[in-house]
Amino acid sequence: MKNNQQNVSEEMILYAGVLERGMYTGLLLMFVTFLLYIFGVLEPVVPLERIDSFWNQPVHDYLVQVNREFLGWDELPIGWSWVKLLGYGDFLNFLPVVLLSGVTILCYLFIVPGMFQRKDYWMASIALAEALILILAASGLLAVGH
Repeated sequence: MKNNQQNVSEEMILYAGVLERGMYTGLLLMFVTFLLYIFGVLEPVVPLERIDSFWNQPVHDYLVQVNREFLGWDELPIGWSWVKLLGYGDFLNFLPVVLLSGVTILCYLFIVPGMFQRKDYWMASIALAEALILILAASGLLAVGH
């Protein structure tokens, strides 16, 4: 069997370590927030006994009905507006999803300093640009069709 570690860079090891820790943290948070939700530790926006009545609806119809029946906001809860609802059990479990989605950004940001230190400016610039593009995409500033 060939030793594969001879071609593994420091950045690869660091990236993999951050990815692994982020993945396990996100998974643990997913279990914890789900348990808080199903055991009613935090009150949900949509009561558990009513949630199945929303499953067959298109997203827009769901948002309209939830807003009308439970939230009463002037605008529909779209984009990052879920952050305002983190005190509710059914929205708290968005946090681990965000963490799992953003762990790649953290990985890129963790490897950039080492690349600059090694004077590998092109790779550092590419990794930094990748992180910035992902942050911009996640921000919703470039949303199309809303």
